[in-house]
Amino acid sequence: MLLAIGLVVYVVCASLFLSRPDEGEKCQAVELIVEQGADSPFMDKEEVETILKNARIYPTGMLMKDVNTKKIEETLRKNEFIAEAECYKSANGKLCINVKQRIPVIYVSPDEKDGYFVDAKGKIIPNRNCTMDLVVASGNIDNKYASTKLAEFGCYLQKNEFWNRQIEQIYVTKNKKGERVVELIPRVGEQIVYLGPLDDFESKLRRLRLFYTKAIDAVGWEKYARVNLEYDNQIICTKR
Repeated sequence: MLLAIGLVVYVVCASLFLSRPDEGEKCQAVELIVEQGADSPFMDKEEVETILKNARIYPTGMLMKDVNTKKIEETLRKNEFIAEAECYKSANGKLCINVKQRIPVIYVSPDEKDGYFVDAKGKIIPNRNCTMDLVVASGNIDNKYASTKLAEFGCYLQKNEFWNRQIEQIYVTKNKKGERVVELIPRVGEQIVYLGPLDDFESKLRRLRLFYTKAIDAVGWEKYARVNLEYDNQIICTKR
């Protein structure tokens, strides 16, 4: 047993020693991994390299002891398209950098302003003319509303397979009280779904799903022009 324990300790210590970088050698290579996918199309490896080169901290050729991994991480995290960055030194003069992009949950097109994306944490992501299959919110929208109410709603829609397929567009206006209220434009059917304020939207959508199951299947999608879910425990329909 003592021999086995000693062997395990030796292997662990040897692994740590062999993987430990030599601070006196030069950085020979950079292993840069940028998370890619249909839902994170903003950055590529070349752009990340450019960020570091412009900040004069790209490590190739530098002594490992002079490579500031914390500064590299901080520089990358300041970029509006990057959610997280991790940097660490490895053996044989190699520096590893892992970058995670921000993942948008909704596209916002405010009245008379340029559009932008919003991620699940409410961070605004500038528009880079990326083609993404996201719900679009338009109308009377400011940054605060987009970063709070719409970010939460967009995150919910994206996680819910049914509503992510069903809701195509969100239109935001203000009611007589000055509150922002929401209309939904579905992919199937031509009726407008009026939610009112986005408070308690999950309960409203549960009622709408029940309405689709019990009523729409019986009378058809084209019977109603408007479905109002603003009031608790009620569904008010307007016929065509």
